[in-house]
Amino acid sequence: VQLQAFGGGLVQAGDSLRLSCAALGRNFSWYVKGWFRQAPGKEREFVAAISWSGGNTLYADSVKGRFTISRDNAKDMVYLQMNNLKSEDTAVYYCVARPTGLTVAPESYDYWGQGTQVTVSS
Repeated sequence: VQLQAFGGGLVQAGDSLRLSCAALGRNFSWYVKGWFRQAPGKEREFVAAISWSGGNTLYADSVKGRFTISRDNAKDMVYLQMNNLKSEDTAVYYCVARPTGLTVAPESYDYWGQGTQVTVSS
């Protein structure tokens, strides 16, 4: 496992949660990083991505204005701040990385971490 996501949990609708993802045994400081999620019975869904410098970000329409992706290259970490959570945000969240280029296609990401469960009760 080269990426490890953590910070998930059970929250109520309207609450906030911050996910974190650490790099393990490999330097991802210069990689594009992102987040995907997968709800039961559904395909993996792109959530957000951020360039290595943090200067460019990309969000799914479903989370725009509620979620914020950020990174700390000194710590080789990526974060997902999730505000105003909704029941439809319930899913396992995965952090991902690829050498370059923001994209929403899951097959374009070379590295996937173990997921962290986020459950939003309404």
